[in-house]
Amino acid sequence: MQRTSFIFWAIIVLVLNAGVTLVLINHFNRPSEIPVTTAGMFNAPGVECDSIGTSRQNAITRAVAEVEPAVVSVNVIKTQIVRGRYPSSFGFFGFFDFFGPIRRQVQAIGSGIIYNSEGYIITNAHVVQGATDIRVVLPDQREFEADLIGIDSVHDIAKLRIHGNNLPFAKLGNSDNLIVGEWSIALGNPYGYLMNDSKPSVTVGVISALGRNISPDNLGTQYLNMIQTDTAINQGNSGGPLVNIYGEVIGINTFIFSETGGNIGLGFAIPINTVRDVVERI
Repeated sequence: MQRTSFIFWAIIVLVLNAGVTLVLINHFNRPSEIPVTTAGMFNAPGVECDSIGTSRQNAITRAVAEVEPAVVSVNVIKTQIVRGRYPSSFGFFGFFDFFGPIRRQVQAIGSGIIYNSEGYIITNAHVVQGATDIRVVLPDQREFEADLIGIDSVHDIAKLRIHGNNLPFAKLGNSDNLIVGEWSIALGNPYGYLMNDSKPSVTVGVISALGRNISPDNLGTQYLNMIQTDTAINQGNSGGPLVNIYGEVIGINTFIFSETGGNIGLGFAIPINTVRDVVERI
């Protein structure tokens, strides 16, 4: 009887010791596991590990920070030639309706991207076509008069150049390996000349389709192998970059399909590999 009682109490003591040991192990291991998991999975480099910082920093914010300084506002003065109507034709069936061309100055705005340290800029040809004066404003509010180096109206690409020190520039990516459904980021800076804050605007979407061939007019412009995206490309963003999540330029935003002029998810960008070939020869 005494032996049975001794064995019973021995078992009770062993169970209690095992329970206390497990509690102590869990208590001392838990603090070292939490920082490793959260920091490794969610924390962005250089960002303190807290719930707000880890939720706000992501691949898109890093891509924007990478390319944003090189997105410029392109401000253009163009001379347009219009036919002037005579004040009064007195009903002579339009004999005096037109008395010759009239020249007028108009202002246009667009966007562009600096793509190397020498100050070369890519934009759309339709942004600068017929320009008599081109001024470029950087996000750091520096303003430059730009030279038109070359223009290709068929592919709607133009190359500009500005001269300055410590010019930011974006990295050109590869548009041959794009994937339908991957993130795409459109940046534009059409109003940098008008605003005190000349930072570009940002919109985010996905690559909707590849290889679109479009002929929107009868002027000979050819939009071949275009990137289609639902990323909003608003008016004035023409010539700005379409960027992947690595901050690499994969296309040049060019136009949208819209009956109202607003974005409806049908935006098109010229693939950067096509753009690269054009700017190397103009």
